[in-house]
Amino acid sequence: MGEAEKMETTTVSNGAGPVYKEKEDNVSPEDLSEMLAAGTKEVHEKAENTQFVKDFLRGRIRKELFKLGAVALYYTYTAMEEEIERNKDHPDFAPLYFPAELHRHEALARDLEYFYGSNWQSKVRCSEATQRYVDRIHEVGQEDPVLLVAHAYTRYMGDLSGGQVLKKVAQRALKLPPTGEGLEFYQFDAIHSAKAFKQLYRSRMNELELDMETKKNLVNEAVKAFQFNMEVFEELEEIGKTIQEDALDAGMPVHGEMGGDISKCPYYAAKMAASGGTAYACQLAMALLQHPTGQVLFAACFAVLAGVAAWYLM
Repeated sequence: MGEAEKMETTTVSNGAGPVYKEKEDNVSPEDLSEMLAAGTKEVHEKAENTQFVKDFLRGRIRKELFKLGAVALYYTYTAMEEEIERNKDHPDFAPLYFPAELHRHEALARDLEYFYGSNWQSKVRCSEATQRYVDRIHEVGQEDPVLLVAHAYTRYMGDLSGGQVLKKVAQRALKLPPTGEGLEFYQFDAIHSAKAFKQLYRSRMNELELDMETKKNLVNEAVKAFQFNMEVFEELEEIGKTIQEDALDAGMPVHGEMGGDISKCPYYAAKMAASGGTAYACQLAMALLQHPTGQVLFAACFAVLAGVAAWYLM
């Protein structure tokens, strides 16, 4: 194997000019990025199976819940980025300081202005589940800043992995403008290659001079971060029960709209393929692809599943 195959060179700016980093293929199980991926695998799967996420995958998006989700994200990212700014020179976080590339709270503010109007700040509030998440972020930022790495990893890497697919689903289902209003959260203008940036970010994490106990603490904190996110999802599910059915904007047909036969849903075919039911999925796919509508739905659903799989298995 030649040197070109052993490593890849990425170019990313962190606000102080271009940064060049060689990404090696060989990683150790004791590398922080590997420990985080392995240690959060179970909670990834739980998050994927919350009703809120499954409905999103099916294109069944309540616009009011989508707006409330943006509100929760605004408070979460505002807290996280306040603590990141406070600790930007901390030796255990400084290598991961990429405000121009990653920070989201200003983009979320513009999204909320689009949805709620110029006086949006008087119309939104931090929910109970989100407040618990916010409180934890402030706690670690002020008392144990190295744990901010876990929160930043959990949020930003997820946004870069599955966010672009979710953006397209929401844009179509909620009939949002093709110019991106209401979805600026998903747009990372300063990152030209998400793959290259994620490689750089993981490499920077692995180079942090942390002992094994601290790495284990970071894995535990990342698990907590996912749990906080799930609590927000569950809170949104409860709110969703109070929203009338006619307030729904379905971007893609759901199982009930197909005569109750789940096997007719292209999302289900994609799910079967992902879980090992290859032959069955192929039969369904061939049947669906004979119809123009089926072609569009199958492609859209499979893209959504692939994007979220990348998100949760990053």
